[in-house]
Amino acid sequence: MQPYFLPYIGYWQLINLVDQFVIYDDVNFIKKGFINRNSILVNNNSFLFTLPLIKASQNKKINEIFLNGTNKKLIKTIYESYKKAPFFDVIFPMIEEIFHYDEKCISRFIVFSLKRISEYLNINSNFIFSSSINYNKSYNSQNKLIDICKVLDTKHYINLSGGVDMYDKEAFGDENIILSFLKTNKYSYEQFKNPFISDLSIIDVLMFNDISSINKLLNNYKLF
Repeated sequence: MQPYFLPYIGYWQLINLVDQFVIYDDVNFIKKGFINRNSILVNNNSFLFTLPLIKASQNKKINEIFLNGTNKKLIKTIYESYKKAPFFDVIFPMIEEIFHYDEKCISRFIVFSLKRISEYLNINSNFIFSSSINYNKSYNSQNKLIDICKVLDTKHYINLSGGVDMYDKEAFGDENIILSFLKTNKYSYEQFKNPFISDLSIIDVLMFNDISSINKLLNNYKLF
């Protein structure tokens, strides 16, 4: 998976499910994606935030993209938006720790955040940068993934359901690899007694739910 900053619950369901989670950091950066953007709850509405970057370009690899700035305004927005949330006192210091992590490379910065939240949630998946794997980078996107699986001696590859039209189960099967897709089931939780807004950043999930409730959300999916 490409590295997403503080992603929605489906991304975390995938992390929680697998033994090895490959961070696809040596592919081209995608503007207006979720690498440096996500949504939180602000004034009972979904609010899209963006991490500022230095000369980001789709001609650069993700691990060639660097952060620009300190995000003080965004941290304050998170504080003001969630200061009355039930788990604010526990979660906000961790969010501050993530934002203050001294790393400008976007992929490494994101992996720190994934590891830090995984630690809090007792998730034990091993994160691996694709740039550290000796796979054939000249292949097309599907064959790259197959080759990564072969190098890692992986017999089961799982992708989020958004990739269902991109990857072919038969092609993976020809290499003795099972291909599955994960789809998040419908879910909800209380957000300040307002109508529920789904698929926000994990920040929102953490602010409104204890670990036991989050574990239930992490297992609320189907594989196909």
